[in-house]
Amino acid sequence: MSALPTGVAVVAVRDGRDDVGSTVSALCSISADPPVVMLSVIADGYLREVIDRQGAFAVSVLGSGHRAIAGRFSAAGRPSARLLLAAEPHTRGEETGALVLTEALAALECSVEQSLEVGDHAVYFAGVTGLPRVDGGRGGAHPLVRFEGRYRTLG
Repeated sequence: MSALPTGVAVVAVRDGRDDVGSTVSALCSISADPPVVMLSVIADGYLREVIDRQGAFAVSVLGSGHRAIAGRFSAAGRPSARLLLAAEPHTRGEETGALVLTEALAALECSVEQSLEVGDHAVYFAGVTGLPRVDGGRGGAHPLVRFEGRYRTLG
């Protein structure tokens, strides 16, 4: 599957204690009407625990200039999402209260409608409840993708 290029995004959840976030590449559109996305995360990870508890999350789609952010949000033992974005322009989504990268290529706020466990992952089907305003900014005009185990850009 490493031969299949996938988009890269940061998923963030506002927890009662802190903000949690992770880099993901298993995110896709499932339905346009109504808008529904599918997200897959590691089943035994803390992100899954917090998504299950909160039932909502925000997605920031990363651009070519966001390799460092993707790396920060995928590092083991990373601090809270709030600290990881401290030097980056960001806001909180109106629907979820989760962190959104202002310079993302696109952003979504989502509410979990269904979930299931498949192998070593938890899969969520989530309705899109909000589209936070983002400007692309430093993210660049091209998306960040994961291909053959590395971050790459198109264009």
